[in-house]
Amino acid sequence: MSANNSSSAPKRISSVEMKNIVKRFPGVLANTDVNFDVRAGEVHALLGENGAGKSTLMRQLYGLYKPNEGEILVDGRPVVFNSPADAIKAGIGMIHQHFMLIPTLTVTENVALGLTSSREPMLDLDVVEKKILELSKAYGLKVDPSAYIWQLSVGEQQRVEIIKALYRNAGIIILDEPTAVLTPQEVNDLFATLRKIIAEGHGFVFISHKLHEVMAICDRVSVLRDGAMIGTRSMEGVTREDLVKMMVGREMKTLPHQDHKEGEVRLKIKGLRAIGDRNTETLCGVDLEIRSGEILGIAGVSGNGQRELAQCLTGLRKSSAGTIFLDGDEITHMPLLKRMEAGQAYIPEERMQDGAIREFSVQENLFLRDHAAPENTHGIFLNFKRMSERTAEVVKQYNVKTPTIETPIKNLSGGNIQKLILARELSRKPKFLIAAQPTRGVDIGATEYIHQRLLEQRDSGTAILLISEDLDETRSLSDRIAVMYEGKIVGIVGRDGATVEQIGLMMAGISMEEAMKG
Repeated sequence: MSANNSSSAPKRISSVEMKNIVKRFPGVLANTDVNFDVRAGEVHALLGENGAGKSTLMRQLYGLYKPNEGEILVDGRPVVFNSPADAIKAGIGMIHQHFMLIPTLTVTENVALGLTSSREPMLDLDVVEKKILELSKAYGLKVDPSAYIWQLSVGEQQRVEIIKALYRNAGIIILDEPTAVLTPQEVNDLFATLRKIIAEGHGFVFISHKLHEVMAICDRVSVLRDGAMIGTRSMEGVTREDLVKMMVGREMKTLPHQDHKEGEVRLKIKGLRAIGDRNTETLCGVDLEIRSGEILGIAGVSGNGQRELAQCLTGLRKSSAGTIFLDGDEITHMPLLKRMEAGQAYIPEERMQDGAIREFSVQENLFLRDHAAPENTHGIFLNFKRMSERTAEVVKQYNVKTPTIETPIKNLSGGNIQKLILARELSRKPKFLIAAQPTRGVDIGATEYIHQRLLEQRDSGTAILLISEDLDETRSLSDRIAVMYEGKIVGIVGRDGATVEQIGLMMAGISMEEAMKG
């Protein structure tokens, strides 16, 4: 497509069908005889647990993989996609969870990348900018074409990705976890935009773990389990319980949130400041107290200081000012291992980077920090028999699915790796636990299990700091919620002390007083 003739683009496609799709990888049957379709004017949800085959199926539709068997039809005609360029040319777009934008380029330059130009090697940026403004006005996608990507909020960057797809005349657009890093208000804006685009005859595939959003925006839903299609249903009359049962094959337990028994202040943070990786201040005077037997949740859009707060509390990042106390003892500059000995535990945000060693076995990862403990040694030698017995106990207790305790942890699913890290940290019986994004990338069954364990740990008297970008998770688990924006605590509310909308306003930087008026 030429940048200067996009206004006279060819007829938009109206349907895509995948028939009897089979995709194999060495030792894995990722998709087996899957049928799936999406039509213009609808949002079709694609659900399933981690490893169910959703991403593999959509990567075939977008030309990243080729199916081993089956066929793809565009408007009834068989097609073969050898690359994403082929899919884009056919009228299929994909907006990834992690945006494919270049931060140092402008909106116009990002949209123009990959398009042919009448002024090669120069780009037709003036023509592209004009078309961006037309699309922005038509669909309510407010964005400044001359702004650099790094200057834009997450919601604005997502609008740029949508504009890119529309500019290329995509009739069918795949949305992969499109609300994962948005505030509630940004989610509402996104849905309003989608409805406008749908009304113009576009179709969407909507991949999400947030079932209430699926029910709010989607017309049909298809569920994959273990690579096979369980079924496709109209959303009319479908309940959340119906969707969960289709996904996991059983009914899920609802965890009642009982009032906690408030104890003594266990962790106290006063005036905490820190410098981030870009040499700017990312924590700007944070004050917090967490009591024993309490879960304090941190709500906020990614990049507002949550990661730096966790790093300062674990000793992985030096604070530039302020103090941290655990049970009255200052630990501000104490190294990580000393903090562990003092009763602190940590479930890291990046489990494979900070929580495990990929090539080590399940057993080795369980004893990463405790291998030299007296109960695990015979004099100067490790007590491998005791460690193996203990690993077998923990694997059974925490329902970690692994072929053997000698299996490299990299071969486990994300949910089982997370359960093993959870087991390791909770088995220390910590006084204070930092749980950073504890269910990110984890399927609904493992999420239920992790939530149950965190509540049990709270009830045993542990003080827990929960850092999560999933507001539903934060609200369901937390006794109090602290909202962060640009490195500051905007306000702290009880679990029932503010609506989703009010918390969303605080996440966008509105003061607690103003948010509560809204």
